[in-house]
Amino acid sequence: QVQLVESGGGFVQAGGSLRLSCAVSGRTLSWYTMGWFRQAPGKEREFVGAIRWDTGSTWYSDSVQGRFTISRDNAKNTVALQMNVLKPEDTAVYYCATRASVAFSSSRSDYKYWGQGTQVTVSS
Repeated sequence: QVQLVESGGGFVQAGGSLRLSCAVSGRTLSWYTMGWFRQAPGKEREFVGAIRWDTGSTWYSDSVQGRFTISRDNAKNTVALQMNVLKPEDTAVYYCATRASVAFSSSRSDYKYWGQGTQVTVSS
């Protein structure tokens, strides 16, 4: 069993920055991949990016590439999502999730454990 808790959401103006954090506890394994997803009202949950625990390799969706950065702290079992140059279309509930594989996947069905989500609102 794995538990994930997101924090750091809030309200920001367009062009601003926010940093989300995901604390992982429970049966963590070094070869897990951690993903970030988001869901806007009336839309499906979409992939934002992911990071491998062991190598730190990252992947990003085209919509956030160059603006968002994912990092991890192995000692603290936390994953961060640094979001810069935020746009109103980034408004959503952001979720972290874990996958028991090092293979890259942007499919939400491949991620087994999920956090409760944290709201990010970007005003224009």
